[in-house]
Amino acid sequence: MKNKHWNELLKLIAGEPLEMLPTGLIIDSPWLPGWAGIDTLDYFTSDELWFQANLKAEEVFEDLWFLPGFWAEYGMCTEPSAFGARCSWHRNELPFAHKTIHSLEEIDRLVVPDPAVDGLAPFVIKRLERYRSRIEQAGHSIRFAVARGPLNVASFMMGATEFLMALRDDSLRIHKLLRVITDYLIQWLDLQIKTFDSIEGILVLDDIVGFCGEPDFLEFARPYLTEIFQAFNVPVKLFHNDADGRVCAGYLHKMGVNIFNFSFLHNLAEMREWAGDKLRCWAIFRRGIFWPRANRPMSKPPCNPHWPA
Repeated sequence: MKNKHWNELLKLIAGEPLEMLPTGLIIDSPWLPGWAGIDTLDYFTSDELWFQANLKAEEVFEDLWFLPGFWAEYGMCTEPSAFGARCSWHRNELPFAHKTIHSLEEIDRLVVPDPAVDGLAPFVIKRLERYRSRIEQAGHSIRFAVARGPLNVASFMMGATEFLMALRDDSLRIHKLLRVITDYLIQWLDLQIKTFDSIEGILVLDDIVGFCGEPDFLEFARPYLTEIFQAFNVPVKLFHNDADGRVCAGYLHKMGVNIFNFSFLHNLAEMREWAGDKLRCWAIFRRGIFWPRANRPMSKPPCNPHWPA
């Protein structure tokens, strides 16, 4: 993330006024390779093409905030791979992590992986280490530790339908599963923070939260997400849920979240009402609009002249 934009983000979270209402969004492997004119597989396997694609986006859309910026990730395979998931890679499609749990009894044998050596996490660390100096020479810093959330990872390990059904069929084992995953995710985020002293924010992404009703959210999502967010003393705690955001909006502040990246399904006025005044700012996924807590007109979002039609 550009150092200028990071400093503006800190001011926004602190409730300080900015000269211009900022515009920002999350950018990653689903759209960067095609936009940059390269194969998806090349994006994942070539450090240099990964770097150039991210740098190009930063230069073309120089006024936008990109969070986390220079995101070193392997799609949805990064975290499930640590649990032994077979990962399939395609030239122009996103990679896919196959199920590792085919019966609920297999949960009893799970152990917490080591992010320093297991799965694709070490590759993420090495990519950032190799390119840190060039990222910083371009006026950016590695600011975020990033992880998929516990329900998201569990849904890849079990299958989304099977995981959601098991919330009712065997809640005790699901808690065991989420306990193991959460312990791993905290270690994974901690490894990133300890490796890069410039990191001052965490980003956790979990769309499966939006598939839960409130009782399931309170039992299976809120406790583990709260533990993750409250495990780190950093000024920026960003949560992404690209599904229905109503179920979690009112609990975000107590969970420790101060930025919410939510779906196009909801508008800013709705999310502001549901999340309350304690949350400092919100974002709309796809539109990529940040809105501070201070009272501002909500009817007409700002336009960016560089934004593609």
